[in-house]
Amino acid sequence: MFKKILVPVDLAHQSSLSRSLELAARLAREHGATAWYVGVTADTPGKLGHSPAEYGKRLEAFAASEAETHGHQAASTAYVANDPAVDLTAVLLRAATDIEADLIVMATHGPAFTDRIWPSHGEQIARRFPGSVFLVRQDPIHPDERTAT
Repeated sequence: MFKKILVPVDLAHQSSLSRSLELAARLAREHGATAWYVGVTADTPGKLGHSPAEYGKRLEAFAASEAETHGHQAASTAYVANDPAVDLTAVLLRAATDIEADLIVMATHGPAFTDRIWPSHGEQIARRFPGSVFLVRQDPIHPDERTAT
């Protein structure tokens, strides 16, 4: 059913991606699909690489590690943006088109008041991507923990 699964990855926050990474790996295995790990970096030096090429190598190593750990096909592509936080939605949508993704599995946060003013990247992608999108909360809200908003 799925052939290419785009999985946005922020290498600086891997621990907050565990649920989405596990789901993407499972779906890739079950469907014989490729999990395509996409990272977005600035063209300036950062803690994850002195250059986009160095960041790309880290992302490639991450994808290989995920494939070995979970037993699925994996690929990776690093994209460069002037301001990754601001440009993230547009870059991920471009990546989805570039790799011809038919599914996006993306980590997201729980609902917050600010989402009423500024939609999250996940919400923007779900509205604009023509394929299927899984938005996976790292810490799902249980019904007894919800508060009225």
